[in-house]
Amino acid sequence: MDASGDHGWLPLAASTGFLADIGPLLWRRDVDGLAMGFHVAERHCNPVGACHGGMLMTLADVVLGFGLGDRLEDRCFVPTIGMTADFLAPAPQGALVWGRAEVLRRGGRTGFAQCLLRAGDAMVLRASGVFQLDRRADPGYSAAALFAGA
Repeated sequence: MDASGDHGWLPLAASTGFLADIGPLLWRRDVDGLAMGFHVAERHCNPVGACHGGMLMTLADVVLGFGLGDRLEDRCFVPTIGMTADFLAPAPQGALVWGRAEVLRRGGRTGFAQCLLRAGDAMVLRASGVFQLDRRADPGYSAAALFAGA
């Protein structure tokens, strides 16, 4: 399903910390699962007016981690162990950049996922990551609070 339209996107309820500083991040749930994205603002851009690669990699990390965590029973926070990314095309200022995780494997201690980030019809980044699944629950993390409004 194409999630690129503005319909159905909700703001991620991150009021403090890094996710609040880079946002607003957006999310939506549809038949294909959780999708996350953001609108490229001037502050996200490099000197030539395209979204900075670091911001695209940050979104990919968020998409992969939350996407994998969303598929776990307790919807826990899953820290990134490693991530690789390939830049495919520029994402211009004003574009909605979004993606969703595809879980490749869930083991006892680690999970593997990949995603494609899109801006309009263009694929702008391909990423894959490895995540830690066996950590204790963090009492300061609440997926229900971040994804409020569903």
